[in-house]
Amino acid sequence: MTRILNSECIALVGKKVTIKGWVNSVRSYGKLAFADIRDRSGLIQVVGGLDVGSLKNEFVVEITGTVRDRSEKYFNEKLVTGKIEIEAETVAVLAKSAELPFDLHHPEINISLPVALDNRALSLRNKKIQDVFKIQATIVQAFREYLNSLGFTEIFIPTIVAGSTEGGSEVFPVQYFDYQAYLAQSPQLYKQVLTSIFERVFTVAHAYRAEPSVTTRHLTEYVGLDVEMGFIENWLDLIKTADDVVKVIFKAVSQKHQDILDEYGVTIPKTAKNTPVIKLKDALELIYKRTGRDVRNELDMDPEGEREICRWSLEEYGSDLVFITHFYTKKRAWYSYADPQNPDETLTMDLIGCGVEWISGGQRINDYQQLQEKIISRGQDPKDFELPYGQAFKYGMPPEGGFCIGLERITQNILNLENVRQASLFPRDMERIDNRLAIFGKKIAKIKSDASVPKNTKK
Repeated sequence: MTRILNSECIALVGKKVTIKGWVNSVRSYGKLAFADIRDRSGLIQVVGGLDVGSLKNEFVVEITGTVRDRSEKYFNEKLVTGKIEIEAETVAVLAKSAELPFDLHHPEINISLPVALDNRALSLRNKKIQDVFKIQATIVQAFREYLNSLGFTEIFIPTIVAGSTEGGSEVFPVQYFDYQAYLAQSPQLYKQVLTSIFERVFTVAHAYRAEPSVTTRHLTEYVGLDVEMGFIENWLDLIKTADDVVKVIFKAVSQKHQDILDEYGVTIPKTAKNTPVIKLKDALELIYKRTGRDVRNELDMDPEGEREICRWSLEEYGSDLVFITHFYTKKRAWYSYADPQNPDETLTMDLIGCGVEWISGGQRINDYQQLQEKIISRGQDPKDFELPYGQAFKYGMPPEGGFCIGLERITQNILNLENVRQASLFPRDMERIDNRLAIFGKKIAKIKSDASVPKNTKK
C-alpha cells in the first residue's frame, strides 16, 4: 500500500492507510497501547495492542491501519491530527534505535548547548530545535522570491580563492594541488564581477573567517545572503533594498510560522515605515550623551554601542532596526566608495537589528584606475586582484553596490536565541568541527601564510 503522510490522514477517516515514520513516544496500559508516530508533516496517534506497546522511541516503523475519529474528550488541540487516530492492524519495525541519552522530546529539551551539539544528529529531531531551521528556510525562500521579483539573477560563487577578499590574515589556507589557496571570506569580489554581466545578482553563500575568538554571536563558517546591484542612482538605493528585504522576510516568517513564534514566546521585531538612519559619528555622540560612555573617537561600534543605539531607535521611532552609515574610510574595505563631501567617510552602512549587526554593505568604487590606487594605498598589489576582479572594472563597471545579510544572525535574533550556534545546523568555531576539538580533535601543524596579503604563489 502506498505510504500516506500523517497530515493527509485527516481527510481519510474510515479508510485503510499505511504510514511510515519515527516513534515519538509510547504509552502502554496493559493490552492497550498508544504511540505517537512522527513524519515530516507532524505527529499522529496510533492505537493498538502489544505490538504497539513493544515499540521504543525513535524506532523507524511502518504501520497499516484504519483512520478513525477520536472521542471528543480525547481531542488534542495542539496537533493538526488531534481529532483522529489510526487503529493499527500491522506494525513493522524498519530500523531500531539505541537507548536515548536524554529526553529527546521534552518540549524545552533541557540539555546544554554543548550536549546538543555533541549529539547533533539526534538533538535536531526535537521539534523545537527543528523549528529554528524551518524559520531559516523561510528566511532564505522569502529573500530569493523577493529579489527574483525585482529582476535579480541568482549566482553561485566559488569558495576556494587565490587570496583574501579584503587583505589581512583572517583566512584559512588550503593546500590546492601544488599551490596555496584560501577559503573565501566573502563572495564580495565575484558578485561585483557578475554585476557587470547580469546587473543585479544575489547568492546564498558560505563564507569563512579565521577569527581567533569564541563569542555568542560569531561563527567561523557562516551563510551570507549576498546582494549586489548595478546602475544604482545613489547609495540610498541600497538602504531601501536592504530595508525592504528584511521587512519581506519578517512578513513571510510571521505569516507562515506564527505557531513557532508563539512556541518561542517572541514577536517579530518592531519596524517603522522608514527604518531610521544615522551616521556613525552622530551615533557615537548620541551614545555619549545617553550613557556618559565616551566612544566618540572609536572607528566602529562595539556590542554595547549597538545595543544602546537600538534602544534609542525603539524609543524614538518604534523600530528595533536602525541603519548606521558613513563608516570611516580607514576602517572599511578598500573597495568602499568615499563620500564626495567628506572623503574620510564612506557611503557604507550596517543594519543593526535587536542590538546586533545583521547587514553590512555600501556603494563600491567602480572606476578601474581609482581601484588600482586604492589597493596600492593599502599596501597591496593590484596584480593579485586582476583576474577576474580587475578585469571586470577595466572593461566597464556601472555605479554599483550591495550588502550581505548574516543568515544565522537574523535567525538568532528573530527567535531571541542565546547563541548563534543554535541557528546553525552544524556550527563551526574555534572549538568545534562537529566534535569538540579539545576532546576529540587531532592537532596538526599550522600552515603558515603571509601575514600581509595572501598570494597565489607556488610553494
